Amino acid sequence: MTRTREIRPDLGTGIDRKVLAHLRQRFLRVNAGRLERALEGFGSRQQSVLRLMPLLFHVNHPLLPGYVSGFTPAGLSAYEPDEETLAEAQRLTRSFSYKPRRGNAPTPVQGLFLMGSLGSLAQEEGSDMDVWVCHASDLDPQACDELRRKAHAIEVWAESQGAEVHFFLIDCERFVREDRDNALSSDDSGTTQHYLLLDEFYRTAIWLAGRTPLWWLVPAYEEANYAGFTQALLSKRFVRQQDVLDLGNLSHIPPGEYLGAGLWQLFKGLASPYKSLLKLLLTEVYAAQHPAVQCVSLQFKQAVYAGRLILDELDPYLMVYRRIETYLLARSQHDRLELVRRSLYVKVNRKVSLARPERTKSWQLCVMQQLVTEWHWSEQQVRLLDHRNQWKVAQVIYERQALVGELNNSYQFLTRFSHVQQASSPANRKDLNVLGRRLYAAFDRRAGKVERLNPGIAPDLAEHTITLVEVPDRREAGKRLWCLYRGNLGAFEYEHHTPLKRSHELIALLTWGHLNGIIDTATRIALHPGESDLSELELFNVLGALQRTVSLPMPAVSEAQLLQPSVPAEVLLIVNVGVDPLRHHRELNILMTTERTDSLSYAAAGDNLVLTLDQVTVNSWNEVLYHRYDSRHALLDCLRDYLNGLPGHKAPKLQVGCYCHNRAHAISTRVKDLFDTAVQLLARDLGHRYLIQVQQQYHVLELAPGHVRHVPLPGLPVLLDYLARPLKRYSPLHLDTYALGGHELSLILPHAHPDCVQVFYSPQGHEALVYVLDEYNSLWLQPFAFHDEAGLLLPLQRFLRSVAYRRETRMAADSPPALGPLYYRINNAPGQRRSVERRHPSEPDDSSGFYAVQAILHKKPGGAPRVTLFCHQKEFSEAEHGDRLYLEVAREILQQRHGTEGYRCYITDLDLSGLSGDLQLSSNTYLRYKATLEEALNAALKSL
Repeated sequence: MTRTREIRPDLGTGIDRKVLAHLRQRFLRVNAGRLERALEGFGSRQQSVLRLMPLLFHVNHPLLPGYVSGFTPAGLSAYEPDEETLAEAQRLTRSFSYKPRRGNAPTPVQGLFLMGSLGSLAQEEGSDMDVWVCHASDLDPQACDELRRKAHAIEVWAESQGAEVHFFLIDCERFVREDRDNALSSDDSGTTQHYLLLDEFYRTAIWLAGRTPLWWLVPAYEEANYAGFTQALLSKRFVRQQDVLDLGNLSHIPPGEYLGAGLWQLFKGLASPYKSLLKLLLTEVYAAQHPAVQCVSLQFKQAVYAGRLILDELDPYLMVYRRIETYLLARSQHDRLELVRRSLYVKVNRKVSLARPERTKSWQLCVMQQLVTEWHWSEQQVRLLDHRNQWKVAQVIYERQALVGELNNSYQFLTRFSHVQQASSPANRKDLNVLGRRLYAAFDRRAGKVERLNPGIAPDLAEHTITLVEVPDRREAGKRLWCLYRGNLGAFEYEHHTPLKRSHELIALLTWGHLNGIIDTATRIALHPGESDLSELELFNVLGALQRTVSLPMPAVSEAQLLQPSVPAEVLLIVNVGVDPLRHHRELNILMTTERTDSLSYAAAGDNLVLTLDQVTVNSWNEVLYHRYDSRHALLDCLRDYLNGLPGHKAPKLQVGCYCHNRAHAISTRVKDLFDTAVQLLARDLGHRYLIQVQQQYHVLELAPGHVRHVPLPGLPVLLDYLARPLKRYSPLHLDTYALGGHELSLILPHAHPDCVQVFYSPQGHEALVYVLDEYNSLWLQPFAFHDEAGLLLPLQRFLRSVAYRRETRMAADSPPALGPLYYRINNAPGQRRSVERRHPSEPDDSSGFYAVQAILHKKPGGAPRVTLFCHQKEFSEAEHGDRLYLEVAREILQQRHGTEGYRCYITDLDLSGLSGDLQLSSNTYLRYKATLEEALNAALKSL
């Protein structure tokens, strides 16, 4: 097509109908060229679908594709099929016979248009067809539904022919009013982008049949006066109403549309950056020039009016590129321009370096050859892009930096634009927030996050063979490094190669390789384990566990998930990677048999077989996170962090694997049970404490949602101190299955019950240990001389009765009565299994003159409480006796006794209201003060 003279219609000087007809013919010439190119890009069956499309909407024949019922609207304005189309239809069904429509027959379908990449540089053989079916505005809802069903039936038939077609029903009058509730292309971002979608339609649409756009006949310089100009054309009959359809104009684009379009293209760019980059940059160009922007579609129209009808120059993708090129050159942003050029080259997908001179070249290849020459690309540059399917990690990392940088730049530009233009609606603000989180999840680097390299850059990074090596870290003494190399390298070869990646942690390296598709199920691995205990079998099992947890491709993340903080979705724990917990025994060739099979306290030595844990987490934003635990308390620290990271509503799917040389299954089962139990306890939200024993040390996890605390307790005395701490409310204590094995505490602690005091005594010759679990589950322990049960329990019974009385008098009158103290004897006779026996000691008989000793404590600033003692109602106070208080009380007690036997003195009643005020203290707090006072009194008795 050559250049012809410019046409400039002007209402003021008069418009010639012949000029308008000539103008329409120019658009149709460009249209015919594009349609021919679209057909050239398809196979014969796809071409047949495209040629038959107008006929299928023009007739309603039961033997042709798209027939729904006899009432389905059919008839295409100003359309009559040619002989070639009728022959195509008869090849489809021989019994079809076309009958021309009568002159006054209604034509509910006003026009058919292809929209998108067809007939352009970007068309490929598999390109889908987006078709706008413009219909009459007076179709009732039932007729519209019939037409929609007809379109769907044609889509199904087209699919059977190897063509992907999407029909979109357009009511032109509603469209002009921006009143639509459906997508208008398979690449549509929704209802918020009206004008930018119309811009894309006008610059890419290929007219198939029916009425032609009224927009063609309005000069670009009259776009702002579109309504008046078109009204004049129609009212003065320069154009007949039945020959045109009106979809509106592009005189003004609201700033909010740029924001919506940019958000949509950024969203798509996360997975396919090359595909979205051109539209993303075009949106930036438009937004930067707002409000005086002239759309590419208007440039296209100007070119047609000016007679510049060269198809290559009017190609929609090339026009978009030229517009972006002008914008970036004006800003001297050459790196961005090079990225845009690469994106266009990848999008067009015509491999210049592989073209053969002796073969007929497609028009697309010829255009790309011209562009490559214009861009001064070297043969090496072109060959690199043409072999993108062979790109591996190094090239992808380089390209990723440029693409991710551009996506982040665009996000920042859109954010600034929304602030400056105040174009952000609540919906857009939400979209910006969601998109920011998508960018963060996809590209943000942070500690513990496994980086993804390949957001649609190269189709396949998988390596056929890799080498995995453990070596000393030359930069950090005593540390080891794992290195991943391409190919199969021997023990003396890998030192001369650069690894793909290094890591101190094997699982971090394998997770990175799997997530980025470098290691797949077909990859063969040469292993040089160095000083580790890693075997090929263990490596195979570890990779299998990673593939099950981090399943590829990952499912799409919903907007609802991104509007919430990320939470763990799947967690993989791998125990003892490359570590044999019984390596010493294996090296000495010792075969161990033992009844102590607990993996946390194994055999007579009580070995902990859980030495390291590697945690891989996939969260709800599809981020993959890694953490390693190999410290002294690795298991408990890992469990604490896991519990603190749990979402409030649902625990993630947990997989625990162990593939080491010894006791792997038992180890993984033990760890899994430990985690499952902790999760169940935490879910009850009762403030559980979980007691776990590792070797000869104890650990308590204090389970409060989001605030789990790990308390290490090195030895039994420290554990007893911890259990004796006063509590302010009931806190259940859950014993791990193997904790405190053989100790009588393992029989006592499970008996805890809220609002109940329980007394246990364990006779051990002339002495007995007395344990008290109070109503808050705090433990009190004290040894006493033991003669008989009554002598042991009677003073304690009296005291607990007085404490209960004091507590009850401070409670509301309608409070339920507290459960009285329960008593148990621990039977630990030699040769017999320990057991707990419920006891029912007689109630104390206060009528038989027992000696009452009451203590009242008061606060004293900056020191121990002041004590006042009453012996049979006689008062002894610090104010009166000072430091000799206990000696004076002891002397009084001795004077009241008959005989000289030196038995203990007991506090029978204690008042702590002077210390606590209105606070309700636990029974064990009373017992602790009681023990302290009795120790001072009995020491004084001894001294006398």
